[in-house]
Amino acid sequence: MSTTRRDFIKTASVLAAGSVLPLDTLLKARTGVAPADKIRVGLIGANSQGFADLTSLLKNPEVECLAMCDIDRNVLTNRTNDLIKLGFQKPKLYVDYRKMLEDKNIDAVIIGTPDHWHCLIFVAALEAGKHVYVEKPIGNSIAEINIMQKAVQKHGKIVQVGQWQRSQPHFVDAINYVKSGKLGRIRTCKAWSYVDWKGAVPKVADSPVPEGVDYDMWLGPAPKRPFNKNRFHFTWRWYWEYGNGLMTDWGVHLIDYILYGMGKTIPASVMAIGGKYAFPDDDMVTPDTMTAVYDFKDFTMIWEHTIGIGLGNWKRPHGMSYIGENGTLVLDRNGWEVVPEKTRLEAIPVQKNVGNGLDIHTKNFIDCIKNNTPQKLNAGIDIGRNVALVAQMGNVAFRTGEKVSWDDSKQSFTTSAPNKLIVPEYHNGWTLPKY
Repeated sequence: MSTTRRDFIKTASVLAAGSVLPLDTLLKARTGVAPADKIRVGLIGANSQGFADLTSLLKNPEVECLAMCDIDRNVLTNRTNDLIKLGFQKPKLYVDYRKMLEDKNIDAVIIGTPDHWHCLIFVAALEAGKHVYVEKPIGNSIAEINIMQKAVQKHGKIVQVGQWQRSQPHFVDAINYVKSGKLGRIRTCKAWSYVDWKGAVPKVADSPVPEGVDYDMWLGPAPKRPFNKNRFHFTWRWYWEYGNGLMTDWGVHLIDYILYGMGKTIPASVMAIGGKYAFPDDDMVTPDTMTAVYDFKDFTMIWEHTIGIGLGNWKRPHGMSYIGENGTLVLDRNGWEVVPEKTRLEAIPVQKNVGNGLDIHTKNFIDCIKNNTPQKLNAGIDIGRNVALVAQMGNVAFRTGEKVSWDDSKQSFTTSAPNKLIVPEYHNGWTLPKY
């Protein structure tokens, strides 16, 4: 192995990130942290990824969970029990996030709610003087992601977006290789998500609101409608009112690294096709099969997703590829490799994942809070906004059936139909923040 190649596949980024304590040893370490050095966090949206973010943050001995908020009291009970089993004290519990944000002892909040709630809670948290760790995608519409970016600029708090692959060591090493130029001129990139573990969402009748659930609060700014379990925990992401399907669920993670590796932010145009081809009669609204083609003028990016099929490009259910004139780099969460174009480049076998990207990501967030260094965030607001915009462009192209182009100077599309999808309509007395 040559010295140059060794430089590219080294995993020194793990060491640079610093160590993260496992949960079974951090309780002893916490006793040595002075009260003034503690960072007290509150979690809003505790059912799934939000709780994973919280437990990751708690691996840092200076972090304490002061509060949890969820519209489902059953979730609050279960998560409280989980924390107690791990040796942590019971946090304060809330159903209304606004009440939680009144607690001046909370330094930072985690937003793990469905996407349609991100903007409102995010802006309110910043206005309350909190730092924020927000799940991706940062918002559920273009107007929201722009408002969120402006709010960070105004309030100056530390904001990390949950695009944790930005902290994953082997992803960083792969991008260093891409940027080395060894692949030659890259003319095509691909990103994809093939989800075979996900099946149809059978249609079910509306039903009474489950006991312990504040359903009106769950709906928030979304249109009023009867409770239906398909539009609640987890499967809410397949309905435009609350999420944007696989394009933002997986696409934000993967497209982000295409933008990062190629040094781009906004494409010249996007076209998209697809539909409900796998399960045409089920209850999902967002497409289960979709292809979007992005033109960046000097290269194209192709996004693909499908539900019900697991064997994607390069026999990987998810990933991305940078196709250069000398070879192709293929990257996913398990590792990366280089496949040469004939004999123009040395092949590099799979370089496996090293380290826990989420733990490194949350530690980066805590370090930036402690040192007041927003410039050192691995996935700050601009990164989150840029990829969310690109993903939204793909969905807008699909929903309008048009080839769409974005004018960043005017913050609008160049034709009228796509512009109607920029600003969401808020309901039930909630209003879109103004920034």
